[in-house]
Amino acid sequence: MLKFILVVAACYGLLVVVVYFMQGRMLYLADVPGRALIMTPTDVGMDYQDVSIETSDGVTLHGWFIAGRSSQVLLFFHGNAGNVSHRLDSIAQFQDLGLSVLIIDYRGYGQSEGRTTEKGIYRDADAACRYLVESRGVVASDIVIFGRSLGASVASRLAMQHQPLALILESSFTSVPDIAQDLYPWLPVRWLSRLSHATRDYVRDVRCPVLVIHSRDDEIIPFHHGETIFASANKPRTLLAIRGTHNDAFLRDERAYIEGLRAFLSGLSVPALQP
Repeated sequence: MLKFILVVAACYGLLVVVVYFMQGRMLYLADVPGRALIMTPTDVGMDYQDVSIETSDGVTLHGWFIAGRSSQVLLFFHGNAGNVSHRLDSIAQFQDLGLSVLIIDYRGYGQSEGRTTEKGIYRDADAACRYLVESRGVVASDIVIFGRSLGASVASRLAMQHQPLALILESSFTSVPDIAQDLYPWLPVRWLSRLSHATRDYVRDVRCPVLVIHSRDDEIIPFHHGETIFASANKPRTLLAIRGTHNDAFLRDERAYIEGLRAFLSGLSVPALQP
């Protein structure tokens, strides 16, 4: 019996060590489903420009700029898997709402250079925002920052440092330690975590209108994460509850999703949303 307990303890200890050193690879899934671009906006009827952006530490990022009907630009930060070519449905939705879209791949994703780290991703966001302002002449008050899942932490941190027109957070976790505790309650993840992505903490210092979108059916990031982020945000703030899974709610419940986005953006007096 003692031998069995020792074996179990040793296996558990080994698992803890593996999780500690492998957590970056567990979170940043650039190779799922792959780094190759499977389509471009042209394939779904949208004109676009390839964009190359250099970060403050010399990493070259790849992205797309898709022009819309107004001067407002949605700066899009995607989740922890895939690349820009897996977000064409979302880009089309924002296009239909009249917004221009700049979407980038983080370092190590898609055609972007470098190795993915939390600090590096934040540098990528800073570089994307700087590109809009300095290279395209977009004023900060015309930028809507959008983040989905992992990207919500990136978006909220960027909005905390700047003064955009608005911030939209979709399907976000409150922080890596929080969601890891939900997913792995049998591991000491709060002690193990070397990653933060603390959306809840960042949003507390955001001083623009905030829209939090979350599905009540999200099987990966429970709805209470969205509720907590909403409660942490300053007013004016809006919570949009939709239905569907983590990866398809914006399509499965598209009518409620688009109506919620339209109402929020109309409240910001986005010209392109007027008939």
